Amino acid sequence: MLVGHDAVVARLARAVAQGTLGHAYLVTGAEHSGKTTLAQALVQALNCAADEVPCGECSACRRIIAGTHPDVHVISLDSAADEEGSKRSEIGIKQVRDEVRHWAQLAPFEGRQRVFIINGAEMLSGEAANCLLKTLEEPQAQILFLLLTADVSRLPETVVSRCQRIDLRPVAAETIEQALLERGVEPSKARLFSRLSHGRPGQALDAASSEEFLEDRAGRLELFFEMAEGGLERRFEYSAELASRFSKKRAEVRETLDEWLELWRDLLLLKAGADESVVNLDYMERLQSMAHGFNIKEIRAAINAISQAQRHLRRNVGARLALDVMMLDIPRARAARIAAGG
Repeated sequence: MLVGHDAVVARLARAVAQGTLGHAYLVTGAEHSGKTTLAQALVQALNCAADEVPCGECSACRRIIAGTHPDVHVISLDSAADEEGSKRSEIGIKQVRDEVRHWAQLAPFEGRQRVFIINGAEMLSGEAANCLLKTLEEPQAQILFLLLTADVSRLPETVVSRCQRIDLRPVAAETIEQALLERGVEPSKARLFSRLSHGRPGQALDAASSEEFLEDRAGRLELFFEMAEGGLERRFEYSAELASRFSKKRAEVRETLDEWLELWRDLLLLKAGADESVVNLDYMERLQSMAHGFNIKEIRAAINAISQAQRHLRRNVGARLALDVMMLDIPRARAARIAAGG
């Protein structure tokens, strides 16, 4: 079930009902914003046999979700593999030729339209994007393309211009919280997960369904407090750990820095008296105590240090150097002030 994005859903529903759906759509949005769910719901609506579509219960709806419908083709990095079976770093031209161009010339087997969902379209190689462009420039009847991307800037403008664009904006925390409550999530967790998701419903739903999420997060946050209050020797040790991990699992390191940035912003909110806007609600007391160890200027310096490190990592500056500089620039909490409460 799609959470939020009511205007987008209404727009597509009208197009389906009136028979005015375009031949290609580019759906953009952050990870876990609902791109895949929206694509599946649209394809279900096109092929559903019920009076009110999509019903989610008919054979076509169930097979679309299961990935077994013969007229729905999903192309993604996960399905890209080389001849030895190793996962590849891009969606190549062979995959587009075999899974798109060939099938795009054929009429639907049993559905109303043959649909191609390219998940992670920004991972198309240059050759693959050009190959896809030729197909987009010669639209066939009963063929629909749905390109899903978290980074539209990495797609050639020629491909973007051939698609109708749909931007999935962040969903209001209140909307996500209500969706979690309707799924039986306890109120305190629903409120926390809705804030931690930053407008990404999928992120909140994943957190609510994971038994390890809060435990894993607690371990990461304890390291944050240790770094904020610890000396340079321990900071540099952890900087080395992060730099080593960045070479293999960049997403994990980026997630760590995002969490740190969010915690420092929470401290800034507390210093400003905006307690109601704090994201990490379950750490409110700990953060309130820690806020006594910094002034606003120091907190802003920490935020700037982390933001600068993130920019350097995106530009492929040496990870160890970027992280070491960050550790040097983050002020250290004054333990005496924390203990004294001011």
